[in-house]
Amino acid sequence: MTVSPPHAGFSTDATSARALHVLDKAGYGAWLEAQPDATRAWLSTQQFDAAPGSQVLLPGEGGVAAAILGIGDPLDPYSYAHAPGALPEGDWTPARAPAAEHAAALQLGWGLGAYRFTRYKDRGRAPARLALEAPDAETLDVLAACIRVRDLVNTPTQDMGPEQLEEVAREVATAHGATFESIVGDALLAENFPAIHAVGRASHRAPRLLKLQWGFDGDTGAHPHLVLVGKGVCFDTGGLDIKPADGMRHMKKDMGGAAHAIALAELVMARALPLRLTLLVPAVENAIGPDAYRPGEVVATRKGVSVEIDNTDAEGRVVLCDALAHAGELAPDLILDFATLTGAARIALGPDLPALFANDDALAGDWLAAGERERDPLWRMPLWRPYLRYLTSDIADIANAGSRMAGAVTAALYLERFVPEGTPWAHLDVYAWNDSARAGRPKGGEALGLRAAYAMLKARCAQG
Repeated sequence: MTVSPPHAGFSTDATSARALHVLDKAGYGAWLEAQPDATRAWLSTQQFDAAPGSQVLLPGEGGVAAAILGIGDPLDPYSYAHAPGALPEGDWTPARAPAAEHAAALQLGWGLGAYRFTRYKDRGRAPARLALEAPDAETLDVLAACIRVRDLVNTPTQDMGPEQLEEVAREVATAHGATFESIVGDALLAENFPAIHAVGRASHRAPRLLKLQWGFDGDTGAHPHLVLVGKGVCFDTGGLDIKPADGMRHMKKDMGGAAHAIALAELVMARALPLRLTLLVPAVENAIGPDAYRPGEVVATRKGVSVEIDNTDAEGRVVLCDALAHAGELAPDLILDFATLTGAARIALGPDLPALFANDDALAGDWLAAGERERDPLWRMPLWRPYLRYLTSDIADIANAGSRMAGAVTAALYLERFVPEGTPWAHLDVYAWNDSARAGRPKGGEALGLRAAYAMLKARCAQG
């Protein structure tokens, strides 16, 4: 698989780099007072005030000598993300070493702003580079995880079907010494994953369940067992309840949950968190064909819960329920799932705020707090169990849909049915996409809640 260079916006040689003054509006005033009259006149003429998202070049004898980058919240990576595209090409280095917590945000924001998806198209001028003699390795790993999500989601379906998603997960497993297996096609029926098979059986690309495990050897038996589950619907036509054209246009992104889960698993292994890790990805294409599953069918599931198909476009929860049931069989300490599950979550919270559901208040609180610290926000939504009435079926144990009311809540309640009682579990209904471009957020695939999830897991590991 071809991915964008993860660190294209960086250099480790600062010898020829131009100075970059990184200032917020409050710090700009004090800095300006210490400058020569000519510099103050230059900046006054341009009415520069270091507003967030601004920049200005400072002249010198040989042309551009330095620049000022105006920022807002110094802990927010996106405060710095305009720099790679706004500054001239070449190397830039901070004129004054930032505080450690600000340095990580600067490095991450610069990398996000330098991102280009170039697999099919030349993106023009190269981004300006941040010259750091000793880049922070953990920040680079977090950046690589964000880029992994973007690249996977941005890749069109012809190059990112279930088999290609398997290749990526297998490569990740091999790189980190993890075990890997894939259950493909009719073997899903033999291995008792009937719901995954039902959704994916109409496609010419065989459905599959991907399973990666890491950290189960040696003296790691006491480490907590984390299971990550990601919705891997590599394209979603809606099935026989077909989507309209505008609703189908970007459905290459319906494997965005799998992209998040794979990237987080890769990050956990790269940083060697003291965990035992299982990654489960049901990878399918929800296609239309003679063998497509139909509205009104009753689908068997791994847990033995029968599901009436009210809507074939509510397929994500159907493939996830088998994966969650298997996750529960592993008796883990924690289950996290990621899914581009409902339009209702986007209507409620918009594209930037993933909807968090959890059956454990401490888990939800930890993830929310990590989101605040990392400036990677998410919003908790209720598992309002009276709304299970919207999933009532007359002929099966549960329906996969049934009402336009509280769609994100009912989807989460459906998933909860397949999680063992007493097992801490959180579900993130994530958009995985930017509808329009902003600094550091190009139109296309996006990692949301991922940095917060990693920070939450790291903090929990530190607490023992």
